[in-house]
Parts: sequence; C-alpha cells; structure tokens
Amino acid sequence: MLSFKDTVRERRSIRDFLSTPVPEAIIRDVLEDAQRSPSNCNTQPWNIHVVSGAKRLALAEALHEASEAERYTPDFFWDEAAFQGRYGERRREHGKLYYESMGVQREDKEGRRKASARNFLFFNAPHVALLFMPVIGDNVRVAGDLGMYGQTFLLSLTAHGLGGVPQTVLGLFADTIRETLGIPDDLKLLFGISFGFPSGAAVESSARMWRDDVLGSVTFHD
Repeated sequence: MLSFKDTVRERRSIRDFLSTPVPEAIIRDVLEDAQRSPSNCNTQPWNIHVVSGAKRLALAEALHEASEAERYTPDFFWDEAAFQGRYGERRREHGKLYYESMGVQREDKEGRRKASARNFLFFNAPHVALLFMPVIGDNVRVAGDLGMYGQTFLLSLTAHGLGGVPQTVLGLFADTIRETLGIPDDLKLLFGISFGFPSGAAVESSARMWRDDVLGSVTFHD
C-alpha cells in the first residue's frame, strides 16, 4: 500500500486501459473510501452511477452519436474563453502537451476530432463513474462537495493499483446520459471518471502534467 504522499504524487490521468473488469469487491472498496469524503454539514450530496458491461457499450454509442450531431445538453454553463491570465495559459499549455504527445498538431482538425472521440469510448476503460448532484441554491457548495468526492475516489483508485481519468466533457451530454441510464432530470451531471487497470500503452498517459510552484497559488498571512 502506498503512503499518502506517494499516492498523491503517483496519481495521474490515465487515458488507456485494459478491458479487464475490476473485481466488484475492489470497486466497492473504492466507493467506501470515497463515501468518507467531507461535505457541507455532512449532506453527502453525491449521487454516483457506475456503468459497466453492456450498458457501458450502449452509453458509448449514444455519446458518440450525440457528439457527431453536436447535440450538447450541459447542465452547467461552460465557457473556455472565460479562463483569463494564468488560468487560460495553463489550459492552453495542457492542450498543447496533450495533443503533441499523440503526434497531433494544432492544424490537424481530423486528428484532434479522433483524439477527442476517445473520450466517448471512456479510453477503453471497462467502467465509468458518473457524478450527479441535486440542485441546491447556487450549486457552488454542492459542486465543491462532489469535487472532494471525486478526488478521494481518484486517490483510492491509485492506492488500489488502478487508474482513472476525470472527464468534464461528459457533462456536455447530460441529457443523453440521463436518457440512456434512466436517471431523473432533477439530478444534474457534473463530470465522470473512467477507471480500470492502466494498460501502460498510451503515450499521452505518460506525459506528466506539471504544477506551478506553490507560491503561485498560496499567500501566507502572519
């Protein structure tokens, strides 16, 4: 078992998985870890749907069709242009490193389209966890609670020798996912996490994303 420090530093976004299903007992253990996540007033507002097997195949097909038709139905507003300053720089640097690691150049629209389409195959992961939330107030605190749940889930995957990748792009197709899985409209999709055993084959999975120096984000007040 990894130490906490090693777990945090080993965790990375995996984008190619073995098709081998994760044993149910291990998935339940990961979910038990995630269930211990903190939440505002212990409300535990997460509603998680884990999709595997035949239903996962049906969902992948539905997402591919929705993407090809550009049938976007996000529950929450998303604007990439809103990331200004260093936030926007980090986003662009990430995109450049990610696509270049696959040999896809910025002007290669077809290559970028194919790379993006891998999201809807869940990068071959045998499982995807979809993080839904109820609508409460302005949703900010609830979304923060789901973020903490997602981080605990990802760290537990790493500690169990598994891999995962958070996919905010899945949130662009909330209606498609709800319709395919029979999820009520009052639950809103924030993001998904595809997970399984890492294959170790994807070049882009080995492209380590950097982090800025701590002092670029933290201010000390004495």
